Amino acid sequence: MNDAPTRKLRSRITTDGIDRAPHRVFMRGMGLDDEAIARPFIGVVTTAGETTPCTGNLAEQAVHAYAGVEAAGGTPRAFTTISVSDGISMNHQGMKCSLVSREVIADSIELVVRGHAYDGLVGFGGCDKNLPGIMMAMVRCNVPSVFVFGGGALVGTWHGKPVSVLTSYEAAGAVMTGAMSREELDSLERACMPTLGACPGQFTANTMGMVAEVLGFAPPGSATLPAVDPRRAGVAKHAGILVMDILRNGGPLPRDLITRKSLENACAIVAATGGSTNAGLHIPALAHEAGLRFTLDDVAAVFERTPLIGNLQPGGQYYAQDVDAVGGVPVLVKTLLSHGYLHGDTLTVTGQTLAQVCAAAPDADGQVIRAADQPIAPTGGVIVIKGNLAPDGALIKVAGLKSLLHEGPARVFESEEEAMAVIRGRAYQAGDVIIIRNEGPKGGPGMREMLGPTAVIYGQGMGEKVALITDGRFSGATRGMCIGYVCPEAAAGGPIGLVRDGDRIRVDAGARRMDLLIEPEEFARRQAAWTPRRRATPLAGALEKYANQVGSAHLGAVTHSGNLQWEFEEPAE
Repeated sequence: MNDAPTRKLRSRITTDGIDRAPHRVFMRGMGLDDEAIARPFIGVVTTAGETTPCTGNLAEQAVHAYAGVEAAGGTPRAFTTISVSDGISMNHQGMKCSLVSREVIADSIELVVRGHAYDGLVGFGGCDKNLPGIMMAMVRCNVPSVFVFGGGALVGTWHGKPVSVLTSYEAAGAVMTGAMSREELDSLERACMPTLGACPGQFTANTMGMVAEVLGFAPPGSATLPAVDPRRAGVAKHAGILVMDILRNGGPLPRDLITRKSLENACAIVAATGGSTNAGLHIPALAHEAGLRFTLDDVAAVFERTPLIGNLQPGGQYYAQDVDAVGGVPVLVKTLLSHGYLHGDTLTVTGQTLAQVCAAAPDADGQVIRAADQPIAPTGGVIVIKGNLAPDGALIKVAGLKSLLHEGPARVFESEEEAMAVIRGRAYQAGDVIIIRNEGPKGGPGMREMLGPTAVIYGQGMGEKVALITDGRFSGATRGMCIGYVCPEAAAGGPIGLVRDGDRIRVDAGARRMDLLIEPEEFARRQAAWTPRRRATPLAGALEKYANQVGSAHLGAVTHSGNLQWEFEEPAE
C-alpha cells in the first residue's frame, strides 16, 4: 500500500531541487518532515462551516479521510471553501448568491489544487451547490479524485408523522389561511430537522449525491448513509485510501468518469427517483468541464425513456434513510441495469465498472424502490417541456402531480418579491398562471429558487389549482404545477419576457408543451418591440462578474469556455 506512485508527482514542482528550499521552508513551518515532504500531497477539501446543517459535520468526516491518506502513504493537506445555504438564503435577495456559489466553489478548489500542485483530491460536500461545485473542480483539474456526499439529516417526527423542512414551508402557507395556528407552526419547526445533514428528501443534495455515485465519483453505497451514521467514518477513511490507489494506478481520473454514457446514467437516476429539477442544470455543467456538449435536450431524452421507480419525497412517501435501509443506490442501479435503463460499462473510482460494483446489491424491495418492470410511472418524475414560451426548454417535476394540463390567464411579476406580496395576501385566483420573470442566471442575476412561493401556494391549498412559470429555479422540494429554468430567460430576450397580464397560457406536460396563446402576428410585434429591462440598482461585486459571464441554463449556466488546453504541466524527469 505504501509503494510510491509509478508516475512523476505533480507536487515535485514544489519540493525538488535547490531552488525549492524556500518552498520546503513553508512546508517545514507546517510541521512536515523529510518523509512527509517526499510523499504525494493530497488535498482534502470540505465546505464545512456553520452556514447550514448540511455542512455541519463535514470537518469531522474529513478527519477520517485525512487518516486514510496517511495510512496509504500520502501527505494530506486540509483546506476549506464556501457554502451558501439554500435554506437560509431562500425567499430573499440572498438566494441570488446560491448558484453563484457553485462557480466560486469550483474556482476556489481549482486555484488551491493548481496553485499548490496537489497530486490528488478528496472532497466533502453537503448543501445543494457544494456537490456539483466540488465535482466540477475535480473534472476541471483532472487529478485523482474521490467525492463524498456528507449525507442527509434524519427525518423528524411531529404528531407521530415524519416531517422535514418541506413540511415547515408548506405549514407557513397553512398558517396564512388559518388552517394551522402559529403555536402549531412553532412546535413543528422545532421537530423538522433533528440532526445535522442535508434535507432528507429527494431534493437537490440527495439527488446530486446519487448522481455522484452513479457517475463513479463516490464510493459505492455512500450517498444515502445519514450524515450522523457511524459508518461514515469508514467511508471517509476508505475515500482517503482510494485516492491513493487511483494515484498509484494512474486512474481512473475524473475525465475518464465523465462520458456521454455516464452522463446518461446520471440523468436516469434523477428520473428514476423523481429527483431535483436542479440536476438538469448541474449535469450539463459537469459535462462542460469535461469538454462535452450535453444539453437540456440530452437530459430530456433520458428522462423520457426512464421509469419512475423511487417512491421518494416530495412526490412520494419515503426519504434517503429509507433508501439506505433497503440497500442504497446500488439497489436502484441493479434494477435499472437489469432492464436496460443504464449503461453498466461506465467506470467508477474503484476501477470497476458500475455493473460490477452493484452486482451484489439486494433486489428492489417493492415499496421504497420498485422493480424497473413494475414502475410507479412509465417515464421519469422530471420532464423537459418546450413550446413558444420555452424554445430551448424548461423543467417540471411531474412525480406525484395529479393533473398534467393547465390553462389560464397570466399574472405577470417582474421579481419574486412582487409575486410573494400577492401570494401572501392570497390575491390570486384558482386557474391563474403566475409568471415570475427576470430571475434567470443573467437576469437575477443568480437564478433564485422559488421554493418560498411554491410552498406557500401549496400550504394555502392551491398547489395544483394554479401554475407557476419562471426563468428562475426551483428547489428539489418543490411540487405542484411549477415550471422553471425557462430558456431563453427574459433578460436574454426569451419569450417569457413578452407575456402580459391576462394572456392565456396553456401547459400540457403530457404533450411536453407550454405555449403563450396569442396570434403569431402579435407575438412578432412584441418581439420586435422588446427591450432589456433596466435594473433599479446597478450591479457590482460578485453578482456583476457573474451576470457578465454566465450562459444559458439549458447549457448548465456555466461561466467559462470549457477550454481544456490549460493542463498541469508534467515536471521534467
